[in-house]
Amino acid sequence: MKNITNSLCAAAALLAFTPLTSFSQEAEAVQKKEEAKADREIVVTCNDTMQFDTKEIAVKVGETVKITLKNVGTAPKVAMGHNLVILKAGVNLMTIAPKAGTAAASEYIPQDADSKANIIVHTKLLGPAESDSIIFKAPAAGKYEYFCSFPGHFALMKGVITAE
Repeated sequence: MKNITNSLCAAAALLAFTPLTSFSQEAEAVQKKEEAKADREIVVTCNDTMQFDTKEIAVKVGETVKITLKNVGTAPKVAMGHNLVILKAGVNLMTIAPKAGTAAASEYIPQDADSKANIIVHTKLLGPAESDSIIFKAPAAGKYEYFCSFPGHFALMKGVITAE
């Protein structure tokens, strides 16, 4: 009887973990498929001196682009968090940045309708040694400003994506 109980417990444990393994493998496969959809990957680093290493990015209209932001700084997120926010063409970051600086509850992404309508995509707010990726289709030809929305960082942490 003891052997049957042990066998049943072992079988139940095996079955309990099987879906997790399968799900994990399926999720990994979906992630890889999504990443494979990007035509090009661009890595942008940021640091404790409030700088993006890339200030200009050229893309082709309609190209699927993956931008990975890596925070290579060491200062704590609460003091030196960074993100990358891409605005629609023709939107001046000065219309969004002041609102962003007061939006701590949403990781400095303003939640009002006008701001949301003018933001194409953004990364999450990163602490030291963290990274995040965004995937988007390059919009119509034009210039698209990007910036870090952490309070005060937009003065130095900004750049332009040119879609041609």
